[in-house]
Amino acid sequence: MWKKEEVKSQPATDNSASAGNSASATSISNPKSDAAAPLSTNAAACISQGIRIKGEVSGSEDLFVDGYVEGKLNLSDTCCVTIGPNGEVKADIFAREVIVRGRVDGKIVGREKIQLWSTANIAGDLRTERLTIEDGAVLRGRVEIETGRPLGKNVEARGAAAGAVGKVASIPASSGSAAN
Repeated sequence: MWKKEEVKSQPATDNSASAGNSASATSISNPKSDAAAPLSTNAAACISQGIRIKGEVSGSEDLFVDGYVEGKLNLSDTCCVTIGPNGEVKADIFAREVIVRGRVDGKIVGREKIQLWSTANIAGDLRTERLTIEDGAVLRGRVEIETGRPLGKNVEARGAAAGAVGKVASIPASSGSAAN
């Protein structure tokens, strides 16, 4: 049935015999209709603009949020969460990498990296190893940078005893844009 819709969308300028031949030629040369083509295993799950979710979202694949989520976003250490430009999240976010283009009210923990685009508006604390903030992004909260590198034998021994290895820097962020 999918092939029939494809044939209907093509303009009919020739007789029916040539239209049938062009349909078979199109299905052979069209890579989308090839049944052997593998699906992408890295395709992100999507919460689109018209969707509203209240509760906990957890999983082990990348997630794109352009709708509304309230509660908690908890993805595995191999996942990336992207908050789209229309996305509004009132939740704590935990993932390997977090990219914010929309609005987030809550704590963000990006184990490796957090990126704040110029359209980002965040009210909450950030915790990550690497942070990128574009001009125009708004951040109200604290930033904790964990380098993950031991500073020396004494610090490493104390960190191992405390259950945390690495350096933590706490940077208070004032209300306003990142350019301030």
